[in-house]
Amino acid sequence: MSATETKKAGGDRGALVVGGTVLAACLGLVLFGVFGGFGGEEEKPERKVPTAAVTYEVTGKGRVEVSYLARSEEGRATVEKNVELPWKKTVRVPLGQPPTVNIVLDGKGGEARCALAIRGRHVQTATAFGTYGRATCSGELPAPETTEEAAS
Repeated sequence: MSATETKKAGGDRGALVVGGTVLAACLGLVLFGVFGGFGGEEEKPERKVPTAAVTYEVTGKGRVEVSYLARSEEGRATVEKNVELPWKKTVRVPLGQPPTVNIVLDGKGGEARCALAIRGRHVQTATAFGTYGRATCSGELPAPETTEEAAS
């Protein structure tokens, strides 16, 4: 092999190495952008939804399935199964979503009563009787409470 052929073969290898390095760097930048960079970017702020305090209470004896509305922008229900009575929970419910609690007695039946209070004020009571008896308590949320700051 002549000196010119050796030099040309070495030059091609160098170009391949440089080309591969550039390609790897570009790929790295693309992946960096796809996966969010360093994480120093500002994240989208959580959407604040005004809420009201709602207390759900179930009294009686035995076990029930309880479903109730809690804090969720979409107003999804939370379900608790095989709940031993008495049971009580205070949660935040988004304004615009009617607070609701549903109870279903188990196969042994009995009697259970649901109660609903909004911002500490009693709103509704209902009673379930017998095997797989059902009851629902619901209400309407009032407008957001005004504060002195908001009135100023």
